[in-house]
Amino acid sequence: QVQLVESGGGLVQPGGSLRLSCAASGRTFSGYAMGWFRQAPGQQRTFVAAISWSGSTDYADSVKGRFTISRDNAKNTVDLQMNSLKPEDTAVYYCAADPGGRSRYVAEYRYWGQGTQVTVSS
Repeated sequence: QVQLVESGGGLVQPGGSLRLSCAASGRTFSGYAMGWFRQAPGQQRTFVAAISWSGSTDYADSVKGRFTISRDNAKNTVDLQMNSLKPEDTAVYYCAADPGGRSRYVAEYRYWGQGTQVTVSS
């Protein structure tokens, strides 16, 4: 079992930045791909970014160039640096772990955190 805990959410003005962090504990983290997803009220959970164990990354078109995903395998952490935030980025952000390869699909992630709220508003 892998436990994931997100932190770093909050309220930010449009154009601002936030850095989300996800700490993993429990069984070995080795080999897992990690992803960030988000869910706005009344909407489905959608892909934001993913990173493989070796560090290759993938981003949703809506965040490409603004968000950066990174990981520290020694510390079992994965971060999401979010810049140039927009009101449409407002959502609960979830960290997830996939024992397989990097993926954009919710169903392929086995473990999920509880989420952290990000609100972009003036």
